[in-house]
Amino acid sequence: MKRQIKDALYEQFARSTKALSSPKRIEILDLLCQGEKTVEAIAEQANLGIKNASAQLKELKSALLVETRRNGKYVYYRISNNSVADFLLGLRTFSEKQFSEIQKIASTSFNDIASMEPVNRKQLLAQAKKGEVILLDVRPSDEYAQSHLPFAVSIPISELRKELRNLPKDKEIVAYCRGPYCFFASEAVELLKQLGFKASRLKDSVHEWASHGLPIESTQAV
Repeated sequence: MKRQIKDALYEQFARSTKALSSPKRIEILDLLCQGEKTVEAIAEQANLGIKNASAQLKELKSALLVETRRNGKYVYYRISNNSVADFLLGLRTFSEKQFSEIQKIASTSFNDIASMEPVNRKQLLAQAKKGEVILLDVRPSDEYAQSHLPFAVSIPISELRKELRNLPKDKEIVAYCRGPYCFFASEAVELLKQLGFKASRLKDSVHEWASHGLPIESTQAV
């Protein structure tokens, strides 16, 4: 009987790891940590077909990692609770320490990642509040609306070039996106520097920022 109980318990513990055995499902969860999305949006952003995206979401839902809501003909997916984002952040931190391949891939793909120094987040927040630096959120606008850093300005990476005239050249611009392995902020910083702006990248995602006890904001109607 005791053996059966232990087997049943560990079977339940394994449900999450089974659901995360697919790289694409991990990517989907990472996207959903930015905010809820339709199947169509997930398919596009994760480079999947609609049927494949639906199948991956079904697995995540069966493991209670995501939940849904319907709005008309659209079904929206979101993480089931913030502990899912905490779990994903913990997985990333563990994997970074465990597997040197991650650092090798990152160092060849993100020019600044090896030289990035720890950021004093509270100081950055105070500077943004005073207008001494510009916090630039380059994620899609719907993700910004759902949650973003205080005082951040939303300019999606796809619109950055045409919005450059609205950015000051006499202030530091700190761009952020979905975390350290998101290309949006790196692309933004590269473009800004080429055009004479003072720019750097914040590697935090919104959830990672919040995990340090710092506030986040939303402009989405409740």
